[in-house]
Amino acid sequence: MSLPLILGVSGASGMIYAVRTLKFLLEADYTVDLVATRASAEVWRSENQLTLPSEPEQQEHFWRQQAAVTDSGLLRCHRWGNIGATIASGSYRTLGMIVLPCSMSTVAKIANGLSSDLLERAADVQLKEGKSLIVVPRETPLSLIHLQNLTRLAQAGARIVPAIPAWYHQPKTIEDLVDFVIARALDQLGIDCVPLKRWEG
Repeated sequence: MSLPLILGVSGASGMIYAVRTLKFLLEADYTVDLVATRASAEVWRSENQLTLPSEPEQQEHFWRQQAAVTDSGLLRCHRWGNIGATIASGSYRTLGMIVLPCSMSTVAKIANGLSSDLLERAADVQLKEGKSLIVVPRETPLSLIHLQNLTRLAQAGARIVPAIPAWYHQPKTIEDLVDFVIARALDQLGIDCVPLKRWEG
């Protein structure tokens, strides 16, 4: 079994990105440690009129249901405030971490070493341990403060993959556009599990 990948879900718009990322990872039989922030629950209510459960066991069922993946891969959900979780420690071995979607508030806190919840602590750990941290910001326009915080993250070793789709693969659906972003983000971790028509010249 491969090392786990941490999937952080912040309170930015675009829960479809998190759901489909989880779908592809579980279908490819990856182990995923998932932590969703308190603000992400508000986005779930706003975008989908759904309530994100607070208990990890119920969250696992919720995420699997949304991703339509019942029995493949291994999913472990963590409470947003549980800073004693496995993923809060540098001794916990991982493939890395992807924060998707990533709010500008989360970007700012990670960029400045603030760990007010488990997602931010886990991201901080990835940076301090020299592991892969992939941040997928979903915001527009970007202020100078946003750009400076993203620059700080890049200087610290994070990879920044904005949620910007392409059209050369001739997308036909919203999912096609979403999946392009997910594939490019997972590329940064050497993970190729998203069906994607890639550029061939």
